[in-house]
Amino acid sequence: MKKRRILILFAAVVLTAGFFLYHRLRSVRAPEFVLSYAENQTEDYPTTLGAKKFAELVEKESSGRIKILVQAEGELGAESGVIAQMQYGGIDFARVSLSQLAEYIPELNVLQMPYLYSDSDHMWKVLDGRIGSDFLEKVSKSELIGLSWYDAGARNFYNSKKPITCLEDMAGMRIRVQESEVMVDMVEALGATALPIPYADVYSALERGTVDGAENNWPSYEAMNHYEVAKYYTVDEHNRVPEMQICSKHTWNKLSEDDRQMILECAKESALYERKLWKEREADSKEIALKQGVEVVELSAAEKKRFQEAVMGVYEKYCADYMDVIEQIIEENNE
Repeated sequence: MKKRRILILFAAVVLTAGFFLYHRLRSVRAPEFVLSYAENQTEDYPTTLGAKKFAELVEKESSGRIKILVQAEGELGAESGVIAQMQYGGIDFARVSLSQLAEYIPELNVLQMPYLYSDSDHMWKVLDGRIGSDFLEKVSKSELIGLSWYDAGARNFYNSKKPITCLEDMAGMRIRVQESEVMVDMVEALGATALPIPYADVYSALERGTVDGAENNWPSYEAMNHYEVAKYYTVDEHNRVPEMQICSKHTWNKLSEDDRQMILECAKESALYERKLWKEREADSKEIALKQGVEVVELSAAEKKRFQEAVMGVYEKYCADYMDVIEQIIEENNE
């Protein structure tokens, strides 16, 4: 009898546990949307970690209804191809360089003119204000939705041949640039030959001597081990090219107004997270490079002014119709 009562009690416990497990499983909803996110940087890079933070926030705020899968290291293709796919709904989200977007939306060139910002604080004052908001909205002209601004630091020149200490040192050098007309024109205005090459191919191009140098920020230089094949790094901060989180308009149109607002808020929160990580990574990357024997040159103020004067033709070519915006950006630094 006692044994029977024990069996009955055990069965009741099992049934009760099964009942609660059944209802818990029923309460866990399968995602309503499973969306893709393209990122061409490494898994531990600030922009990738920012993207993962964005995905985490969206999943949490949507109670699991919206799941975003971040695919890093260029798994979904180069940035130019990613943007093209997004215009047709082939990819849902991405983080891309403004240089790539400007190929589709020329007005964006205003924000990446060489030597435009005095420093990082100046750029964020512009991008987090009315001017930045206006430019996020302009992206909608190209079947995309601008969500938020990510940091990509300041871009500098590096090469395998010699220290670049003055404008004359640029003459005849073959410099890899992004697939961007503005970047090509800027480098050639400085006296070098610009060669547009995909980011993933830069190391081998430097190693084989296809190019003499390239230009990028400290984290990119370090993350891709470019210091192994290009030991001379010149800090001229010719460009502060911000990056943008974007969404395909095809995907956007499938979402409710509440979900859209939630995604925008998550994108902005992830941007603040990414900017914090960027500052930390930038300092760490520079330290790593220096330990590997990289020779760093800081351009003097007088020499930097010569570089600035050499690229004035780029402003005339790309921003003749937007000089009022250029003036507003410069004025932001004086207020």
